[in-house]
Amino acid sequence: MFVITGITGNVGGEVARTLLVAKKPVRAVVRDASKGVAWAKLGCEVAVADAHDVAALTAAFTGAEAVFVMMPPIYDPAPGFVEHKAMAAVLKEALEAARPGKVVYLSTIGAQATQENLLTVHTIVEKILREVSLPITILRPGWFMENAAWDVASARDRGVISSFLTPADKGFPMVATEDIGQLAAELMQESWSGHRLVEQTGPRPVSPNDIAAAFATLVGHPVAVEIVARETWEPLFVSQGMKNPTPRIRMLDGFNEGWICFENPAEVRKGEVELATVLKALVKRAGR
Repeated sequence: MFVITGITGNVGGEVARTLLVAKKPVRAVVRDASKGVAWAKLGCEVAVADAHDVAALTAAFTGAEAVFVMMPPIYDPAPGFVEHKAMAAVLKEALEAARPGKVVYLSTIGAQATQENLLTVHTIVEKILREVSLPITILRPGWFMENAAWDVASARDRGVISSFLTPADKGFPMVATEDIGQLAAELMQESWSGHRLVEQTGPRPVSPNDIAAAFATLVGHPVAVEIVARETWEPLFVSQGMKNPTPRIRMLDGFNEGWICFENPAEVRKGEVELATVLKALVKRAGR
């Protein structure tokens, strides 16, 4: 049995679809039973479990050949990342109790960074997972290309995209969630011992200018890049409802300053899905 958490998201869903195509038995872990109905129709077994529930997670992981784990995202974490520390402790206890054959954890590029930022949640989880005596693969992908979904409306309607990544001509390590999910599914079917690290990016670095150019082709008119001045980030994020914007700001700093990076760049695996393919799907989904 291959157990998938986060199955209702882009990456988890792709992991499940890839395994189903390979005729593997899949158990979908969902927080709400209604979210599992569609996956049950595809042939998945469904387990209802919350990231804070040790007993439910243990039951979901029991009997698994492999487990794909991702933490629920919290974009406005409390100081000290108390939410993810609590969930990481629950995850550790559940894995140690269930003893699945192996684990693939979805982490992120830059999880090894010592400067605290939004991605530090993964630093915390990785540290706790290192205490678990199971075969564990840490998968660290780059920036998700699908984050450009936030730019579709402005590219289409105003001919501009706002970028917190700078300079506009700098290429950043980005990857499609399709590639991430497919690699995770492949890793789950491999055999290894101990703990290992796998990092992943897309076919090539992607700059804000590249995103604008790809959007321009898709929407049929020029699209410019508007760099969001750093001094405006905090008031902007607060106006959007964030209570603790510092981690997000420091994450963006990390990408721009280069200290959020791959730990073993010479060994990074490359996906195949191009930026244009991802943006085309995003524009289509938005109704154009």
